[in-house]
Amino acid sequence: MITALIVDDEPLAHTVILHHLHQHKDIHIVGQCFNAADTLTYLAKHPVDLLFLDINMPALSGIEMLKVMANPPEVVVVSAYSEYAVDGFELDVADYVLKPVSANRLAKALEKVRSRIDSQNDVPFLRVKVGREHHRLKVEDIRYLEAYGNYVKVWNEKDMVLVNSTLKQLFEALPRRDFIQIHKSFVVNKHKVTSTTSDTVVVANASQLKIGKSYKSSIKACL
Repeated sequence: MITALIVDDEPLAHTVILHHLHQHKDIHIVGQCFNAADTLTYLAKHPVDLLFLDINMPALSGIEMLKVMANPPEVVVVSAYSEYAVDGFELDVADYVLKPVSANRLAKALEKVRSRIDSQNDVPFLRVKVGREHHRLKVEDIRYLEAYGNYVKVWNEKDMVLVNSTLKQLFEALPRRDFIQIHKSFVVNKHKVTSTTSDTVVVANASQLKIGKSYKSSIKACL
């Protein structure tokens, strides 16, 4: 769960962001502020993971506020003014979204935020979409991936998650040093392989998977 604070002097801007966030269950809005002073006071007592930050606010602008913060959280700037974009990126904001905010544009910004937060963790995660929700799966717990029509079954240590994706897309998002494709329908975690034959690979918990003919030569060199 990513905790977030909306900072904008326009109430309508809060309403729009909240509306679009209904489809992002991993983003939890913990507060709403309407100026920089109140924001700094709030953050002193309640640190958050993410700010949705307006630029043009009274007394102290969003850019000026970021400059005085020692350790700001991830920031998505939401502004009607494109001319401040360079200033924002010089302050290492995750993204700069222009008003009026669309659902698709905000979704792209949130993907950047999730990637940046994930990269800060010691344990790598695979971010996937399950139905309308986003999930973070610990890479080291994945046993294998199985193509399933327009979806992919991701088999973990304890269960299976049906992911809205293609096998190719998920395979490209995983570290190649740890995963290998053995069949047009299967990608396996090398560290979960317990035995192999000329035609099959056995992974943890006794799952036996077929090896595709075109993959046999590459598998021998990797397993």
